[in-house]
Amino acid sequence: MAQQILVFLGTVRDSTPPAPARLGLRVARALLQQLEATGHEPNLVDALAIELPVPFKPHFSHRQGQAPEALDTLAEQIKAADGFVMISPEYNHAMSPALANLLNHFGSSLFSYKPSAIATYSAGQWGGTRAAVNMRTFLSELGCLPVSAMIHVPKAQEVLDSQGQFLDGVDAEAWSSYFNRTLLQLAWWAEAAQRQRQEGKTGRAGALNRDPAQRNAP
Repeated sequence: MAQQILVFLGTVRDSTPPAPARLGLRVARALLQQLEATGHEPNLVDALAIELPVPFKPHFSHRQGQAPEALDTLAEQIKAADGFVMISPEYNHAMSPALANLLNHFGSSLFSYKPSAIATYSAGQWGGTRAAVNMRTFLSELGCLPVSAMIHVPKAQEVLDSQGQFLDGVDAEAWSSYFNRTLLQLAWWAEAAQRQRQEGKTGRAGALNRDPAQRNAP
């Protein structure tokens, strides 16, 4: 069963150094191609291309019909999606501020009961693994629980070209299999959640809907 997957690229850096610029876009394009090859309908959400309100104001705080068009459009995409791939570099052992800022514009009700996959990368040897640890708690709070497998791409400039194709000398089959380990988990959970939603089983009866004090223990 095909799912609609939103692939979030959480970086707004478009300059050098470090080189090459927009390294994360290589990872995003590779994952988009992998998802398309397995019959899914992925769409890229590039943080660099989204104009966000300044100062910060989340989408749900605008009066109806008064939110910026970019936020309305993305809110509809999130609502329609079956799952998410979150791509981030690492900043000080944490996820990209650009990705956190973008996701913080939307309430958990849009993300809830849909799975996510974490993909990190770097120009160096660690592949953003420490950012991934931070991302698990963040995505769990949004309600789009990350699957257990994760994708890390160290020295991404030596693995992928600017179009997301594997470079000569790289074991493309091994990398493709590695990517698919995570993406297949995402697809399995996305299909399960999709079926539940289609049957009207949203699990929202006990959701926070009136006051933050609903989170409190009795």
